[in-house]
Amino acid sequence: MKTYQHLFFDLDHTLWDYDRNVQESLSELFVHYKLEKLGLLSCQHFIDSFYAVNYKLWEAYDKGEILRDELRARRFPSIFAHAGLVDAIIPEGFEGDFMHRTSSKPHLFPHTMEVLNYLKPNYKLYVITNGFDESQAKKMNSSGLNEFFELVITSETTGHKKPDPRIFHYAIDQAGATIENSLMIGDNPISDVLGAYNAGLDQVFFNPTGKSIDLKPTYTISHLRELEDIL
Repeated sequence: MKTYQHLFFDLDHTLWDYDRNVQESLSELFVHYKLEKLGLLSCQHFIDSFYAVNYKLWEAYDKGEILRDELRARRFPSIFAHAGLVDAIIPEGFEGDFMHRTSSKPHLFPHTMEVLNYLKPNYKLYVITNGFDESQAKKMNSSGLNEFFELVITSETTGHKKPDPRIFHYAIDQAGATIENSLMIGDNPISDVLGAYNAGLDQVFFNPTGKSIDLKPTYTISHLRELEDIL
């Protein structure tokens, strides 16, 4: 088994519980802005419409087809339209309120803190994320993750998005690490696993839902405590 010294984590869906935090924020927005009066059938209908639209926008962003500001400008108009409210007037500041509420949420995946406390004495820890600088910084702060990590490398800072090998090479250079003593841990088969593989890094595929993928990662885990069996 290789001796790793530098561990690179994805943030959303790996450490920070994106779905729980987003759904909590959307539920708050539904009540705060009285969205049922605009014609939304239910909070769940709002959440379902969010997921139907948001991931497609992020796919377009990851492919370089749209920029950050366009993603944010299009998101809720597209969500409301998907929900059947094509002509709805979206409350002023809605996108900003969503971003603030969501980024301020503290919820992490089970065992995140225990595992990081286990790893911290023996490894250098870093985050590599395709998220935006401002929101990812808030997530790290609100969830208490900052104290564990040496660096947070974002696609916005580097100009490269996972799975582009250049973001991994940039992170390794910034960390003073090497390909051989580095390990990438993330939930996305393309961005995290394939991206790290193409950059020459070993990978841990975090797969809590048991989805099947065509790739063969170096390691696969279903919950974060399994990292203790690898490291």
